[in-house]
Amino acid sequence: MKILVVDDEELLVKGIKFNLESEGYGVDACYDGLTAVEMARSGDYGLIILDLMMPKMDGLAACMKIREFSTVPIIMLTAKSEDTDKLIGFEYGADDYITKPFNILELKARVRALLRRAGLQAAAGGQEGRLARGSIVIDTERRSAQVDGRAVDLTVKEFDLVELLMRSPGKVFSRESLLDLIWGYDYQGDIRTVDVHIRRLREKLEPNPAEPAYIITKWGVGYYFKD
Repeated sequence: MKILVVDDEELLVKGIKFNLESEGYGVDACYDGLTAVEMARSGDYGLIILDLMMPKMDGLAACMKIREFSTVPIIMLTAKSEDTDKLIGFEYGADDYITKPFNILELKARVRALLRRAGLQAAAGGQEGRLARGSIVIDTERRSAQVDGRAVDLTVKEFDLVELLMRSPGKVFSRESLLDLIWGYDYQGDIRTVDVHIRRLREKLEPNPAEPAYIITKWGVGYYFKD
């Protein structure tokens, strides 16, 4: 498993690289967003750790560019702690974030959790098969999605979220339960993260996102996939 670490603080990158390699990961590194995009395009990475503030191209712009051609899990590193900054990161396609300064043990735990979720269905050996609801079809082995036969790129969290909803059509999940099930019980982010991902899923999967036919809001409770 190869991981790309991107940060303009070379000493920090060196420390992250050392600790991840001690866990058995292969690690490449670069120090600006522009190079990160090119490396992500040409490299076969299982995960990218991407700093927010960098020269040439910042982390948000790099994340958005990477999302144009890849659904690789992305963890954003940021010195900012405001919820709005984190939500913007999710809007641009990040799967998780961690705020500087951070404990390296926490970062390694986040890496393991995200890689575990990304590879969960592949590790199942294809036993989960395919799920089809209306015009939406997802392949849980390949972790791919189609709408009316057209391929749709979903991030790790988006796929996990729609798969969970599609497996239990009609069941209403609260925002809190979705946060626990998809992001993990120890996730410290804003609950609005769920709303951001639901909106992005609707934009990608619904015929009319303003009037969703599949991913429905149960006002005051949460969300469900229409049976």
